[in-house]
Amino acid sequence: MYKDDYERWLAADLDDPDLKPELNKISGNDEEIKDRFAVALAFGTAGLRGVLGAGTNRMNIYVVRQATQGLANWVKTQGGNQTVAISYDSRIKSDVFAKAAAGVLAANGINVRIYDALMPVPALSFATRYYNCNAGIMVTASHNPAKYNGYKAYGPDGCQMTDDAAAIVYEEIQKTDVLTGAKVMSFAEGVEKGLIKFAGDDCKDAFYAAIEERQVRPGLCKTAGLKLVYSPLNGSGLVPVTRVLNDIGITDITIVPEQEYPNGYFTTCSYPNPEIFEALKLGLELAKKEGADLMLATDPDADRVGIAMKCPDGSYELVSGNEVGVLLLDYIAAGRIEKGTMPKNPVAVKSIVSTPLADAVAEHYGVELRSVLTGFKWIGDQIAGLEADGQVDRFIFGFEESYGYLAGPYVRDKDAVIGSMLICEMAAYYRSVGSSLKQRLEEIYAEYGRYLNKVDSFEFPGLSGMDTMAGIMSSLRENPPADIAGIKVDKVTDYKNTAETGLPSANVLIYGLENGCTVVVRPSGTEPKIKTYFTTKGKDLAEAESMKDKLADALKPIFK
Repeated sequence: MYKDDYERWLAADLDDPDLKPELNKISGNDEEIKDRFAVALAFGTAGLRGVLGAGTNRMNIYVVRQATQGLANWVKTQGGNQTVAISYDSRIKSDVFAKAAAGVLAANGINVRIYDALMPVPALSFATRYYNCNAGIMVTASHNPAKYNGYKAYGPDGCQMTDDAAAIVYEEIQKTDVLTGAKVMSFAEGVEKGLIKFAGDDCKDAFYAAIEERQVRPGLCKTAGLKLVYSPLNGSGLVPVTRVLNDIGITDITIVPEQEYPNGYFTTCSYPNPEIFEALKLGLELAKKEGADLMLATDPDADRVGIAMKCPDGSYELVSGNEVGVLLLDYIAAGRIEKGTMPKNPVAVKSIVSTPLADAVAEHYGVELRSVLTGFKWIGDQIAGLEADGQVDRFIFGFEESYGYLAGPYVRDKDAVIGSMLICEMAAYYRSVGSSLKQRLEEIYAEYGRYLNKVDSFEFPGLSGMDTMAGIMSSLRENPPADIAGIKVDKVTDYKNTAETGLPSANVLIYGLENGCTVVVRPSGTEPKIKTYFTTKGKDLAEAESMKDKLADALKPIFK
């Protein structure tokens, strides 16, 4: 079957000139042909994500058109404005795929609002709501290596698409022939017919204004003298992040030159993820040279932000997503109480795999902290619930340990633009009172205990990888461990059991140990990985790290 598909693609008159040479190159190589054609990229709540190239199991304009036809079929049943917003980042072919998607929608009689240049995930979420769209499309593979691209689908609320909607779209995709099934119109024709319009400056300005309204201490940054080094990691963050920072008064910004402008090959770091040291290396070197107070980096689609803070001895220390989340929660809550802008019954939201230190901080300030499933759409879902009850102003902050932050209800996905603004404002504030991010973090640990949160990942590549992962999760459910590293398991929470958790079903296991530590086991929703999340607590960092290592070593044989 897959060989027949290969021959069909080989014989077809393909629009993309890059595809035919690739198909010719793999002629006679059964393994390569099978890898590209034995399966199709699956469309789920995270949309599509895959390696660029020819075939049904690759990202190319045919797979994008097929997915968009499925989305168009769903949109046509939804009534409303019959409009879809589109944005894209700096990845290879992101602009091509965005325009291909726009052409399919236009051919289906659906209106399109597309940004005239690359813009990040939060700008797409914002445009979806601003133009009262039925759906949104973001062409990105987030922080994956350069050979990947992807396609995220959003619902009318600006959240990533719900499971139910994604299932309908997937059904429609399967009915659509990948090479010939999608209706097609050229981008130029769509523009001429008035079906494709660009997102206006009014939309962009409203996005920036919504972010800037969430300053905790407006005006503070104009006089604080914060010195910043920033890297957009060759992605979409450069324009929006620097625009907002300049607007609030942070002007001493040195951009990492090698990572300033869009470059989908990410030649300076193979994995453009602000969670890892290699991506921040050039920025750290420049920060040391410039003596910056703070080094900040956003990922290619600018929904995540990572930082390095300056320590009293002049060195720089990377700050984890959990630590930044706790620092921001602490800063926003304390600042809004001080300024009299804290809403009545404030609500913050975090994912179930994020640090319990946030619970302690929230309790201190009288903030209700809700824990939701992993995936920022569940944080967006909490905002939507508050909005439906006419209480959206109660939401003050949401975060995930994977470097995603949001303050305010103007979008429904993580936003590195507001994350960057608030981190810089927070750093500027501590600088203005003779303190620092490092000092405040140490004060938080002194007050609540030395928590440590670490994540390990185990990769399962290839066609059999997903089956191996499923087998491991089944085995853990059938034979739950009585102890981990000799420490008794007090409680197992299986998030597939909705009656127990009160949350939608999810493939997550959490082990509570008798010494207060927790271990979470969760397969990634977008990559062939199982992640293990450890929360340990000690009298100091060394003790917490020693416990983490002990637990991790005990679990490793399970993931071999």
